[in-house]
Amino acid sequence: MESEQPSPESFSTQSLQSGGPASNGAAPADGEAVRERVLEVLKNVEDPELGINIVDLGLVYGVEIQDQTVHITYTLTTMGCPIGPLIESQMEQLLAEVQGVKGFEAEMVLRPPWTPEMMSEEAKAALGFF
Repeated sequence: MESEQPSPESFSTQSLQSGGPASNGAAPADGEAVRERVLEVLKNVEDPELGINIVDLGLVYGVEIQDQTVHITYTLTTMGCPIGPLIESQMEQLLAEVQGVKGFEAEMVLRPPWTPEMMSEEAKAALGFF
């Protein structure tokens, strides 16, 4: 089943932080607190070539929590980028320590394709995008 993909402009850290209600049996506020912790932890996963975390790079497209399992939808800067398994391994290792998270799933997607406009202002400044 194929779902309609949002446009690149719709992806930002702010939209990730205000994701939908949690369906993990916890109150929505608890789900939001877990989502915030997950995003903070994901800021420790860096693109090894760029030295900037995957959240600020705009590579994390979605964070969903269901039954204490975190599902991360992410992309890579280019279709041929070989670091997907490394990023997933780091995500899994770091998320294992987050209170309220019992499981982890990652889904790499290529649509919409990543563009520099998806980066945070901090990442743009670090890479010289103005």
